[in-house]
Amino acid sequence: MLYDIHRGEWDEELLRIFRVPRAMLPEVLPSSHVYGTTAKNMLGAEVPIAGIAGDQQAALFGQACHEAGMAKNTYGTGCFLLLNTGGQAIPSRNGLITTCAAQAGAKQFALEGSVFTGGAVVQWLRDGLRLIKKSVDVEKLALSVPDSDGVYLVPAFTAWVRLTGIRMRAHHRWSHARIQRGHIARAALESIAFQSADLLHAMEQDSGQTSKELRVDGGAAADDLLMQFQADLLGIPVVRPRVLETTALGAAYLAGLATGVWKSRGEIAKQWKIAKRFEPKMKREKAGQRIEEWKRALERAKGWEKG
Repeated sequence: MLYDIHRGEWDEELLRIFRVPRAMLPEVLPSSHVYGTTAKNMLGAEVPIAGIAGDQQAALFGQACHEAGMAKNTYGTGCFLLLNTGGQAIPSRNGLITTCAAQAGAKQFALEGSVFTGGAVVQWLRDGLRLIKKSVDVEKLALSVPDSDGVYLVPAFTAWVRLTGIRMRAHHRWSHARIQRGHIARAALESIAFQSADLLHAMEQDSGQTSKELRVDGGAAADDLLMQFQADLLGIPVVRPRVLETTALGAAYLAGLATGVWKSRGEIAKQWKIAKRFEPKMKREKAGQRIEEWKRALERAKGWEKG
């Protein structure tokens, strides 16, 4: 990269190699900064432009994840998980992205990972299988059964969706005669949590930090069944704030910090309020078993198409 995020300046050696004149490049400023103003509006006022951040960096800030080890996950069409690593940019050994967190005062970095098929699996149940009429109906359908009964859904939508029964008998028959619609719905929701848990575990391995809780936002974070299962898999509380649109909230916080609405990140953190806290209920042995079965489902899905 031409811009060295570790030193916070343009890499002069790379500029020389690629023959990019330094004068062509903009000044790099923090995420919370007054960059300029709009033209005068109809009331004669110039409005300052004061907060700029990428979606996930803004959401991390909106979730008040200002300390190293704090993590947030956004549950949308995909899922996007960021772990604050403080002032250290940690290279990943697990294929994750090392990125800058929103810069507001102290320089901060994060590990970032993505689940490409999050809420999209619910859309597939609605539009592809027509198991539900509206996306919000998935929780009710999933709750129609006590568990997924050994059904695992691997949402590889770029090719085929793999639906796997872990417990099998001879002659490749499923161990139970019938799979109900609710089992598929439950397996779909669980697939979102399994993938997100994989990300957080990889981040903890990379950083050497253990998260005390996971803060969540985005549309699918409103699903209680999904959030409870996420807490069960991780073995830590999953915390849903009152405001789920934390990307917009984070951008507003960054702008307000630059213009004096708030004096510090600590003052902003006090604005963050809990709507619901999901404590893990599943025994750790059972959670470990479910994670191992998920890994087996992934292995069965690999190499399904040959050549």
